[in-house]
Formats: sequence, C-alpha cells, structure tokens
Amino acid sequence: MNFKFNCCLLLISIFFLGCSDEKSIKEKEINIEELTISDIHKSYQDKTFNSEQLVNTYLERIENFDSTLNAITVVNPQALKIAKELDEEYKRTGILRPLHGIPLIVKDNINTEGLPTTAGSLALQNYIPEKDAFIIKKLVEAGAIIIAKSNMAEWAFSPMHSESSTAGTTKNPYNTNYVPAGSSGGTGASIAANLGTIGLGTDTGNSIRGPSSHNALVGFRTTLGLVSRSAIVPLYLRNDVVGPMCRSVEDATKVLEVIAGIDPKDPLTKYSEGNTPTDYTQFLKKDALKGSRIGVLRTLSDDNPHPEINQLFNNSLVQLDSLGASVIDSVIVPDFQNLRQNQWCATFRENVETFLSDYVKNDSLKTIEDIIEVGSKSNFARERLVRNAAHTGRWEESKMPCLDAYTDIRRVAFREAIENMMDSLQLDAIVYPSWNNPPAPINQFQEEYKGDNSQIISPHTGQPAFTVPMGFTSKNLPAGLQFLGRMYDEPVLIGLTYSYEQGTKHRKAPDLK
Repeated sequence: MNFKFNCCLLLISIFFLGCSDEKSIKEKEINIEELTISDIHKSYQDKTFNSEQLVNTYLERIENFDSTLNAITVVNPQALKIAKELDEEYKRTGILRPLHGIPLIVKDNINTEGLPTTAGSLALQNYIPEKDAFIIKKLVEAGAIIIAKSNMAEWAFSPMHSESSTAGTTKNPYNTNYVPAGSSGGTGASIAANLGTIGLGTDTGNSIRGPSSHNALVGFRTTLGLVSRSAIVPLYLRNDVVGPMCRSVEDATKVLEVIAGIDPKDPLTKYSEGNTPTDYTQFLKKDALKGSRIGVLRTLSDDNPHPEINQLFNNSLVQLDSLGASVIDSVIVPDFQNLRQNQWCATFRENVETFLSDYVKNDSLKTIEDIIEVGSKSNFARERLVRNAAHTGRWEESKMPCLDAYTDIRRVAFREAIENMMDSLQLDAIVYPSWNNPPAPINQFQEEYKGDNSQIISPHTGQPAFTVPMGFTSKNLPAGLQFLGRMYDEPVLIGLTYSYEQGTKHRKAPDLK
C-alpha cells in the first residue's frame, strides 16, 4: 500500500510539477523595475527566471502603461519566439552572449528586419526593411531581443518634443503634461518607464542627450566615427550619431561595447581604427573621479539658467569635489562665441534622398518633394520639410563647404580651441547642464523651448558628450549633467560618469499609475 501510494504521489507530483513549470512561463511575477543587464544575467544563471518570462513581463508592462505614454510604435511579434530560442541555446551551451536575452527598444528611424522603420512619417509608414542596420545586426548577434520600436519626432526634426504622424505625441513619464524632449523621446520615455532594459536613440544635435536628461537616463553621444550610422534614416548625416539610452552607465557601456566598430558602408568609421578598446567595461571604476580635473563651462551654465537647474548644477559641482575631483570653476574657450557660429548645414535633402535610393527603393518616393506630397499630420514637421527642401549647404554662409568633423575647417577650429584649452589646464572633461531649463509643457513646447546646451558643441566638433542624471526640479522633472571629452575619450567619460552616478544615485523610476 505504501509503495503504491508513494508511486502515485510521485506521478502526481511529476504531473503537477510539469504543469507548474508550463504555467510559470506565463504567470511568473518578475519585478522588472530598474533591472540591469547584470541583474538579468544573474537571474538567468540562478534560474530565477528565463528570457521568455522576462520578455513576457515587459510586453505586459507595455500593454499596461504605454497607452498613457504613447512611447511605443510597434511591438515585435517575434520577441517571445526569439527569447525562447535564446533560452534553449543557454540550456544547451551554458554560455550567455554579452546581451543574451536583453530586451531592446529601438528608435523608429533605425532599420530593423521585418519591422516598420517609418521615422515617424506617412511617407515611410509602409516601409519594412529586409535587413537589419549594421549596429542592429551586431546587437542581435550579441543576444539582444528587439522587443519594440519607439516613437520619435517626425524625421528627427524636433529637439523640443516627440510628435510623429504615425503615432502622435509621446509624454514624459515623470509628469505627462510635459515633453520627454526630442527626437528620441519615445526611447527616453520607454526606458525611463521600464518598458525595456536598454534603448537606442539618434542624436543630430540633442536627441540622445536631451531625452536622456528629461527622463533621468544616461545618454552617450559618442565621437563621430566610432559607431556606424548606415541604414538609419538621416537628418544631417555630418552630425548624426546613434547611441545608447539606458538607466545606468554600466548598461550604456555594455551597449557601446557591442555597437562600436568600423562599417564599410559608413566611411566616417574608418577614423576609429585603433581608437576602439575591445573592453569598455574595464573603465567602470567607482573612484574614477579621484584625482581627475573637471572644468566648468560657465559660458553655457550661466546663460540665463532656470533657478532650480542652476541650484542642481552647483550642487553637482560640490558632489564632484566630494568624490575626489578637482573642479576648475570656471574655464574659458578662446573665441567661443565666434567659433560656435555658422556650424549648421542643411544636408537633409541629399542625405534622405540617398537613403530612399539605397534602402527604400520605391519609384514613387525618391525626393524630398515626394515626401512633401505624401504629407504630414504634424504642422512642425511640414514646416521643417519645406524649409529643408528650400535650403542646401551651410545655413549662414552657403559658399563655405559642408564637410565632416575631420575636414571641415570651422568644425576643426572649434574642436582645437576646446581641446587646446583642456590640454593647457590638464582637464579630463568639461561639465555643464544638458539643459538650463526644465522640460517644457507639451502644449507650449515651442514657446518654452529654452536652455538646450547639447546643440552647441559636440554635434559640430565631433567630440563625445555623455549626460547622466543630476537630480529633479519641482513637478518631479529630471535634469541632466553633461560631460564633454576629447575625441575618442569614451574610456575617460565612462569612468567619470560612472563614478558620479555611483556616488550620487540621482536616478529614480517614475511613479506610473
């Protein structure tokens, strides 16, 4: 009797254990708020949860909260299938790839195989790339799972807000009456709100660092030439950068480590040869600020700042000092106001028409005039399309050639003035607020667009600039501190921003309801 009873009990246990395992895939509760890559990989190793369970939890969170934020344009219908395949691979090999099973949110201007890449426009609303962009291929090979694509300012025109014809307007998760900035506002809002683990944005003048600052994120605008921009809908390619937008410096560094590299389809990346360490994570040192020399660029920080931002910035200088940095307050770039002028060039026509020819290959969509004819739901985007159709070359002095950051005489002169000053004072980096003002109300995004410091230096000089959370103003609105470095000084900036982040812990998640 006992033997039969025990056998029956064993069979029943096995049956229910199998059911339980199957059920747990669907119902296992995972607290995904503020999860990092390291947290997730440790959980995979400890068998706390698997990739399929994690992706399912993120998808449920998107379903629950994105109706309020409007940050996501499309969810990847293959995400769970890919996650399951990665789980099976890990069971088989016992090896985790660098981004194994990590949910990734991609800005909607980066080509992703089988998913729409619209740049927020009606003209591209039916464009589905046949191949991944170079950097997406690298991320997928590293094990990342594209869980969704994110809303953006149409054609990446606006640094102020993120409004598209395809998805509408994205809101700031910390206060939904305010902008998340542009143009990568969908990535900013979704990563801040824990709708994915890591995110990608693009930055022509502000659009990685602005939304990162407005959403209490870390945003890396890297050296022009370090990361490929091929198969990405361009704005002004001579300025365009693609990079990580994450909740931590460590996660952003791990993304950068994967995407950096030479791409034959992006000739600018040839300049990065010999300038790309194989291991960026070695520079994640909590004491990196000790003995460092940080210059304060009051030319930007004191340009009519909002009192609360000014207070946060001055507090950050005290924090830098307490963490071991020598803060040189302030530093002067000779002829700064003159050098910053006449830097912008209108290259949208040339760049976007090349993209249409190389990737979209639609006979009815070849020119900017074709785009204008299709139309837009956004008044702001319509005006910018017309403006860019009417202009080519340098906005202020059309006779001067518009070249890349390595050969354009005005760009080189601006960079040399900054780096020479840094060398003379033996500075490791320069700091200033990413924005001198808090986020603007959505209904006043143009009138209250003030204090955007990200546009002024690095898009023209080509230098790397990283933003990290600096604290919050009233109305629960985030602010960011920006570190500017020399060309290819990403290792230095990684150390400094990581040390500041770990020493201050300013980031906090939004309270979503």
